[in-house]
Amino acid sequence: MAQTSVSQSTTNSPVNRSTRSYLRDGLLIVSATLMAVTLYMVFLWVPTEQNLGVSQRIFYFHVPLGWIGMVSIIVVAVASFMHLITGREKWDSLAYATAELGVIFATLILVTGAVWAKPVWGVWWTWDAKLTTTLVLWFIYIGYLMIRAYGPTGTQGKRYASVIALIGAVDAPIIYKATDWWRSAHPERNTPSDLASEMLLTLLVAVVTFTILYAYLLIERYHLRKSESDLDDLHQRTA
Repeated sequence: MAQTSVSQSTTNSPVNRSTRSYLRDGLLIVSATLMAVTLYMVFLWVPTEQNLGVSQRIFYFHVPLGWIGMVSIIVVAVASFMHLITGREKWDSLAYATAELGVIFATLILVTGAVWAKPVWGVWWTWDAKLTTTLVLWFIYIGYLMIRAYGPTGTQGKRYASVIALIGAVDAPIIYKATDWWRSAHPERNTPSDLASEMLLTLLVAVVTFTILYAYLLIERYHLRKSESDLDDLHQRTA
């Protein structure tokens, strides 16, 4: 019992809290700096693509958003799987926080894709394989959050949502391979050799920028979600 108390006091010590605070502040500063660099590179440094024109610049936002949207559902699925095995609340908090961010980024994927499709295809939306499977991913995120909000309370609702997350993870590789498996109006996946050096560097910087921003937002939302769960547990015990 004494050993547990010492361990908890060490975990929650001011030094550890200060370290976590410095880490979050560092991620925020780095992501803000890289975002400024990314915006400069996208709009002022990288040359305009001759065939697609200015609209092609949305490529440097659409691709990183697509990357994060697929990574998010994998994280949600892994965290949900760990929660089903261990029953520990920290995994459920991670899954929930990631799903909330995932639905935001999935929405941005669809929006940026539609904005890019209009000047290229002449329509805002077409039932292309890649677009349709991305829309399915968005509905999976929405389904997960709706079950958490309106489904059974307690452990049962969390387990139902975890199953949805595991099913949703199957959609990520389908989205990635959609242009290979089906005839698609969506551009094929580019390899590094397909891009000019300036375009490749700008894309890599954009991916790193959005990944670090995503990590910062996830850490913040995860800690907030843990606090919400602790308050819910306290309310149930005192009720």
